Parts: sequence; structure tokens; C-alpha cells
Amino acid sequence: MSGPLSGIKVVDLSSVISGPVATVLLADQGADVIKVEPPQGDIVRRMGMGAASLSPAFVTANRGKRSICIDLKEERGVELVKKLIADADVFIQNFRPGVIESMGLGYDVLKSLNPKLVFVSVSGFGEKGPYAHKRVYDPVIQALTGLPDIQADSERARPKMVRTIIPDKVSALTTAQAITAALLERERGDGSGQHIKVAMVDATIAFLWPEGLGGLTIVGNEENVRRGQLAQDLVFETKDGYITCGAVSDSEWEGLCLALDRTEWMDDERFNTPFGRVKNARARLEGMSDVLKSKTSAVWLERLEAHDVPCAPILSRPEILENEQIKANELIFQYEHPGLGQIRQPRPGAKFSKSDIRTKSIAPALGEHSDEVLSELGLSEEDIASLVNSGVIHRADDS
Repeated sequence: MSGPLSGIKVVDLSSVISGPVATVLLADQGADVIKVEPPQGDIVRRMGMGAASLSPAFVTANRGKRSICIDLKEERGVELVKKLIADADVFIQNFRPGVIESMGLGYDVLKSLNPKLVFVSVSGFGEKGPYAHKRVYDPVIQALTGLPDIQADSERARPKMVRTIIPDKVSALTTAQAITAALLERERGDGSGQHIKVAMVDATIAFLWPEGLGGLTIVGNEENVRRGQLAQDLVFETKDGYITCGAVSDSEWEGLCLALDRTEWMDDERFNTPFGRVKNARARLEGMSDVLKSKTSAVWLERLEAHDVPCAPILSRPEILENEQIKANELIFQYEHPGLGQIRQPRPGAKFSKSDIRTKSIAPALGEHSDEVLSELGLSEEDIASLVNSGVIHRADDS
């Protein structure tokens, strides 16, 4: 594997989504990610359809990793993790604050064993404050970051959750970027590692700030932030389906008016400036909706494209697979997984002109690589057998 992160060793004690999705990005780019799982495995293995404890979510968040199954309640299990990090570049965990220290694997301990180690802690709220030790899942972070308020409709201003786990995945992206930045600083500097701390609430608010929370930018103007958004959902019903289209610039608005045969809107004082179109969004979008219902999606998309108006059909999830642009991007791969049969996965979003990326990686069975990883640490077959017999280590066939 000659990916941009080839040669980087990651010891991953994280579970569910925020940590594993961060490290799967590193694995896609060539890092050797060793996933350390407890005897019961990462809970995501059993969340959703899938055979052999390989749910679709687990397959996606853990492709290309190696799994070793260690009982960290046993002292010998903790010692094995210390052996694993002796030559590692990155260690990541997403336990609640204080848990990793109680296990004897805190930053100060691992730093003393491997000064070059980049130690990563992902948590819901950080290490201090009234929420620091609370259990956390994605909706809790959504609730505290304004996401449901941003999604609120303007009729009743009732908050709505986003139906995908934005905070988890944003935290994962933030974590992966921070890890690569820390590795770069280590190489440029004195070779020592550091402790990266990512709180999901921090990552999500920072992500939302440019527009979703942009109304909080000017100090003293907070009361003007509406519960609902000025902009409505840009989903328009046509005669046979749904499309989206929008106009931000004056030229785009002119093109939209021409495409919809509503040239009178071009001179309408409510709509002839960008600010007016935002201020009068409801009237503007209601008018567009009334017109767009009269013809098919194909007709409107052809007209809108002819006038250079941003637009697209609104696809169902299965329709994504047949979209010509998605096909042209060669984004989605189909290949054989030994535990699941034919599966689909997207390639990583970033392309590298000089480096390979993994596109057909297999997610591991629980403990699939236990023997292999331990052998690399120099343990003999007898030592490994002793660990297995005592329940410290579990293999794929007995986990």
C-alpha cells in the first residue's frame, strides 16, 4: 500500500462512529489501523442488518482495519495495549473523560512509553463543565448546538432533528484532520507527539458557525436571530416528482424568471435585489412552487439548465446509484466481502494524484487479526495460546 499515510500505525480503542470514522479515513489513505475491541465487540457490529456481526455501519466505519480482541479489564490486556503503542504513531479513544486514565492508559502513561505518540481523546463535551461526564449520542449534541433550531420550520418554529448523525461525522472529520496536522507538526518539529482533544459539541458549533450560527457573529445583535430560517427548504414538487433549484446572484434570478416564464418578477421590488429575495423568501418560494407544479421535472430541469440556474433532480437513495454524475465520478464500488457477499462502498472523497487510496477494503471480523498482531509484537505461539486460554485475548472463531 503506497497511500499518503503508508507507514503510519494507529492503535484505535474508539467505538461507534466519531472515532472509527476518523480512523477509517486514515486507513483509506494507507495507515495501518489496529482496532482494539472488547470481547463483546464494538456495539455498531450489531446495529442493523448484516451477518456475522458485520452491520453496514460497521463495515463502512471500519473497512481496511485489523481487529484484535482484548479484555482490558485484565491487567495483561492493558499491558498488551502498552506494547502495541510502543512503536505507534497515533492512539485514539472516545471513552468518557476519566475512563482511559482509570484503565491505566492515560496520556501521561503512554507518553512516557512513547514520546512521539499522538494521543487523541474524542468526547461529547470535553473534560470540564456540568455535562462532561454525561452519556452522549448524536441527538444530544444536535440539541445543544442549535441544529434543531436551524431546521425549525417558520410556521410553528418547532425544532427538528437532522435525520443523519451530523455531529458524529463532523467530529470524525475534525479529528482526522487534527491527527494529520499533529503528525505534520511532529515531523517538522522535535519529533515529539502531543494530546489532541476533540469535543463533539465544539466541532459541531465550529462547523455550523459560517452560516447556520452566523447570526451570532455580531455581538449585541443576537435577538435578531430567528428560530426558523429565512430560507425555506428548496424542495419543489413538479408534475411527476421533485427538484431543487435556487438563485443567489442577480443573473441567476434573471435566468430563473426566464425559465419559469415569470419575467415580471425581474422588476418586482420584493425580489430584484439579493436582500429582497431573502427578506421575502416565503412569497418568492411560494410563487415558484405554484409554477413548478405545472410541468414535469425533466422539462423544468432542461429549461433551468438552459438559463444557467443551479438545479438538480431530488433523488431517492436507490436512484443515487444510477445517477450519471455519480457514475462518472466512479465513486461507488461493488465487491465481494467474505462475510456478507456483494457489498457497496464509496471510495474516499479526496483523490491524490501521486498516492493510492484503498477502495475495496474489508471490515474485519471481531478478533480476526488477534494472532497476527500479537505475533508482530514478538509473542510466541505458546504465549498467545496462554492469553487466549485465560480469556485475555479472543479470536475470530471464538469471540
